[in-house]
Amino acid sequence: MEKLIVHGGAPLKGRINISGSKNSSLPILAATLLTKDTCTIRRVPDLSDTNYMVRILGELGAEVERASGVVVVKAEKIKSVAPYDLVRKMRASICVLGPLTGRLKKCTVSLPGGCVIGDRPVDLHLKGLEALGAQITVEGGDIFVNAKKGFKGGPMNLMGKHGSTVLGTDNVMMAAVLAKGTTIIEGAAAEPEVEDLANFLIKMGAKIEGAGTNRITIEGVKELHGAEHTVIPDRIEAGTFLVAGAMLGDGVTLKRVMPEHMKAVTDAMIKCGFPIEITKDSITVRPNPNAKGFDLTTLCYPGFPTDMQAQMCALACVINDTSTITETIFPQRFMHCAEMKRMGANIDLQGATARIRGGSVMKGAPVMASDLRASAALVLAGLVAEGKTEINRLYHIDRGYEHLDDKLAALGAQLEPSSSACRTSKVRWALLPVDQRDRELSYSRFTPSLQRHFSPTPPHYPGHVL
Repeated sequence: MEKLIVHGGAPLKGRINISGSKNSSLPILAATLLTKDTCTIRRVPDLSDTNYMVRILGELGAEVERASGVVVVKAEKIKSVAPYDLVRKMRASICVLGPLTGRLKKCTVSLPGGCVIGDRPVDLHLKGLEALGAQITVEGGDIFVNAKKGFKGGPMNLMGKHGSTVLGTDNVMMAAVLAKGTTIIEGAAAEPEVEDLANFLIKMGAKIEGAGTNRITIEGVKELHGAEHTVIPDRIEAGTFLVAGAMLGDGVTLKRVMPEHMKAVTDAMIKCGFPIEITKDSITVRPNPNAKGFDLTTLCYPGFPTDMQAQMCALACVINDTSTITETIFPQRFMHCAEMKRMGANIDLQGATARIRGGSVMKGAPVMASDLRASAALVLAGLVAEGKTEINRLYHIDRGYEHLDDKLAALGAQLEPSSSACRTSKVRWALLPVDQRDRELSYSRFTPSLQRHFSPTPPHYPGHVL
């Protein structure tokens, strides 16, 4: 979407299905480059970022088919150069670095693009690959990696000044699975998305222990084979809708979630006083006019996620109390605050800490989105503001939220979207029953050579609704 007009004040009520995780899908799709065999990935969200990754795989020579959340990849013959015109649009495109070098022993990848939220270097990615024996040169905006003698496992530490690196851990893990010997990653990212990637690699034949902790051990193997995998639910999308339900809800239920991945968010909201009911695969939230302010600091998982910081700023604006949020991961990630102040928010920004005095009447205004999560936060602010809020440059939101306008409309929000940047699916997923969404698939869109790898009924992940 380029622009979204939000008419504030409409209460939200009902159930929605949470999509597959963007931050799992991207490295998992990249990991299909590690084998010549066919891989089938299910519950891939319909986003501009996943579309870019599918295009990158195709440009690299892989045969790729996609329909209604299922992506089938056969990377029998691939190239070693990732195209600049696609890579520059998405930061996560850097995660092809590990699998390309791991399989081909060399690659050229342009420095990536993505959200503009301050310093987001890739130095830890390169440090990890160098520890495996790669020779790396950065010149003219391109990263040249050469590992002609192959990778050799060894110890390394990927902890950076702002914590561990998620994509860096992904990259090194994908490179190390085909290395000789044992690789030990200290300071590894412990995020659920890293563990999800590891589980897919294990299905492909990799030997990995410790994923989901800060110490990952990888025993290299000679080759990997094809596999099928279902992506975990998106905990940030779920958290965003949880905040929406707390701000202006009348009972909002999120289905197909993994509550254990959202504990930092639900704990913070329960501490504020919001009524939250949790089952093994759903979360229900209701507003509380007497909710208390909060003090949050963003941290690496299992701490409070930086990707929920902007949304919590929006929530703090409607709590009749004072809240503070300190950003330790991306200290410059407060560009949404200036736009919220245009709507009447009382926010005092000092360095990496925002102090929000809630309870002010928010009023609709023209605002501009600066990045993915800021976009979501401005939509949330528009939902509670008086009158009409016009959010411009909202194309960011198509990078990380699958059909956000449809899902909010299904809950009762009054929206006027301008245009959609990425709608590959024929089905309006948000309005379908939970079990129907994954079964109404466009089987005919797969080429005959790949149809035999496609199953209309995806496998369960433990304890969760299909």
